Amino acid sequence: MPRILSALIIAFCCAPLQADWPLFRGDPVASGVAAKPLPGDLSLLWKYTVEKGAFEGTPAVVDDVVYIGDLDGAVYALSLTDGKELWKKVIEDTGFYGSPAYRDGKVYLGDMDGLLYCLDAKTGDILWKYETGAEINGSVNFYQDKLLIGSQDATLYCLTAADGKLVWKYEIADQIRCMPTIVENRGFVAGCDAKLHIIDLDKGTSATDVEIDAPTGSTPAVHGDLVVFGTEGGTVYGIDWKQAKVRWTYEDERGRQAFRASAAVTDNQAIIGGRNKRVAAIDITNGKQLWTFPSRGRIDSSPVIAGDKVYFGSSDGKVYGLNVSDGAEVWSYEAGGGFTGGPAISDDKLLIASDDGVVYCFGQKTKP
Repeated sequence: MPRILSALIIAFCCAPLQADWPLFRGDPVASGVAAKPLPGDLSLLWKYTVEKGAFEGTPAVVDDVVYIGDLDGAVYALSLTDGKELWKKVIEDTGFYGSPAYRDGKVYLGDMDGLLYCLDAKTGDILWKYETGAEINGSVNFYQDKLLIGSQDATLYCLTAADGKLVWKYEIADQIRCMPTIVENRGFVAGCDAKLHIIDLDKGTSATDVEIDAPTGSTPAVHGDLVVFGTEGGTVYGIDWKQAKVRWTYEDERGRQAFRASAAVTDNQAIIGGRNKRVAAIDITNGKQLWTFPSRGRIDSSPVIAGDKVYFGSSDGKVYGLNVSDGAEVWSYEAGGGFTGGPAISDDKLLIASDDGVVYCFGQKTKP
């Protein structure tokens, strides 16, 4: 092998992992796991405040830019370094519940009126938009040169990412509120019709489905052949998607309350927050509880695992960091406003936005 080619291969293989957070749960399988740990001594680096604003989504972070939409119809691009506004795009008479998704210089985000917008990531200019039949709560995921988005009109749409042309649509019996998860050529939608739908993404048809106990808007997390998500009925499911069978279920022994957060999943465990004000760690081999952690408010904020810590927000106004091993609290920040959206992690920083209109950035302060 020529020396130059060999050197290029070594350089490529040894390049650092991409630490961006381009999707709601970080990656197409919705793992909720960051590329590397965060610094142990997290401090508030900056915050960006929207007066009388409110956020419910998780930021997308790519190339040192933070993207997020608010409930008043504005999309923001902020500098990851210092929180300064790079641009702001206001779309009148609407708002954004879901999280933005980034690919190839474009930002994709659906609104309360059922419109999916494609924006230029450098300017915020609208490149195209596509109208679904009802409110969009979830976020975009990508398959090949296409994108997938669900709507409350009970339809999953597959569009060309470049220009928003319809490729196919897949209808279920009730609303779709989750981000569709993608593994190989399969898409996973946990629906309000109380089914996990497994969809052939090349054909836009059903591969199979699995009945669950209740509706859900929780985005399925996939790890190997296991799909994990919670329901409005207070059950967390571990489903073998290749066999289309329930492998295990989990319910809090204190009583069943809805799970609206999405799970973070590793080789050993799934970690999920619930409306019972607790975060639970579940053994992914058998569904047994490993530990729980109580907060003072419901936890709709989807947790993110970074190294040996897990991070999430609560409606009690705090952002928490816990040990993955035992659920012990090792860090927290009292923000005041509550959190529906989960964290994003990029470049040794944690980003999270509150329901009182503040985007927070935590990281390690540089010494003078």
